[in-house]
Amino acid sequence: MCIALPIVLHGGTEPPQREEWSSRMKIGILGTGGMAAALGGAWTAAGHDVVIGGRSQERAERTAGLISAAGHGSLADAARHGDAILVAVPAAEAPQLVGCLAGSLAGRTVIDCTNSLVPTDEGLMLDAGGATSGARQLAAAAPDAHVVKAFNLCHVSIWTLRPPTFENVPLAVPYCADHPASAAATETLISSIGCTPAPCGGLARAAYLEATAALAIGLWWAGGQPRAAFPSQAEVPHP
Repeated sequence: MCIALPIVLHGGTEPPQREEWSSRMKIGILGTGGMAAALGGAWTAAGHDVVIGGRSQERAERTAGLISAAGHGSLADAARHGDAILVAVPAAEAPQLVGCLAGSLAGRTVIDCTNSLVPTDEGLMLDAGGATSGARQLAAAAPDAHVVKAFNLCHVSIWTLRPPTFENVPLAVPYCADHPASAAATETLISSIGCTPAPCGGLARAAYLEATAALAIGLWWAGGQPRAAFPSQAEVPHP
């Protein structure tokens, strides 16, 4: 069931048509939790125009206040505001939410940072509701939006770093996108917070990013170091 929410902000309702992106973008964030605050805070600090949207106006206002966001409002407000829209709600709720907002999201870049993970006796497993990936579920729910998979591999705390740099190397942010303008928008958002864009192909490969998250998070929970499985090229002997 789609829930009608009050509209309390003003702004453009037409999706952007730009193929190239300036350093300052309008970003709508669907959600008021940890990822919304962390990434929203990083983008606000980078000079972007961020609006937080939530089912609860009180929580949206509180999250916006924590990160000095430009504004807050309903989920529909955030969907209409953004050049890019971040979906930062629980993965199980994301397809229905995106479907309810499909009209507002048409033509826009919709970034899916969710992980559809369930704990089992054999470790974390993916639960994409019968689709190849959670990102594909969102694409099916809003077929006229340009869905991108990104920002799903790191814990929320990583996005609070200014910038996320480890051993003097900027964090690489893998992403999967089909639409060239949405890929460019995603790269702008990644680069603006001091990270390195890592294109990983089209949305058909989003399932690999989600599976990587299941593997990495499972290793973290077990006390392992996922980074140790991926030595840098400089450390690999060459014939």
